Amino acid sequence: MSPKQQRGEATVEQVLDAALGIYATSGEAGLTVGAITAASRVSAGSIYHHFGSLDGVVATLALRSVDQLLRTLTTALAQETDARSGIRAVILAYLDFVRERPDAARLMHSVTVDREAMAHAGQIRDSQEARLTPVALWIRAHQESGELAGLSAPMIESLVMGPVVAVVRRWLTVGDVELEEAARELPDHIWRAVSRVPSP
Repeated sequence: MSPKQQRGEATVEQVLDAALGIYATSGEAGLTVGAITAASRVSAGSIYHHFGSLDGVVATLALRSVDQLLRTLTTALAQETDARSGIRAVILAYLDFVRERPDAARLMHSVTVDREAMAHAGQIRDSQEARLTPVALWIRAHQESGELAGLSAPMIESLVMGPVVAVVRRWLTVGDVELEEAARELPDHIWRAVSRVPSP
């Protein structure tokens, strides 16, 4: 990588770190190009050069957080050999990520990012293909071993992650659920939904 490319990447990270800090303290309303310029000490022209627009900053910041989350989940999954332990590890890793990075989690689960994700779902999925392929292979291997139900990989992913995302959203917005309760209760309930043979 050339020095110019290194400087460009450093600038991008500087802007993203500043944007997340602003989002954490001032919410989406406070996230303006002027605020990012002041916090990051990066010129508006440079921000537009690297991101195209304020929406581009938000989208890139969300994708960075999603990439970090997927890296965390796939690492947790790879460390487990049986399906039940793998499902539990993924659920707990997701909840831990949210607990440790609530600002990134709040942005990832925001209406703005949801709208962007719906509009560009295929592109986002393609950009994460390298991280998602091992998950699909893991699911297939444990279906062949007889541990997981014979559903499509997207259906297994939805049954595992759907309840976790719902609880996280509720924790972030309403606040009437606890992540500790989710960590205790979700793994067994979700396992019963995706296992080939119901647990006793």
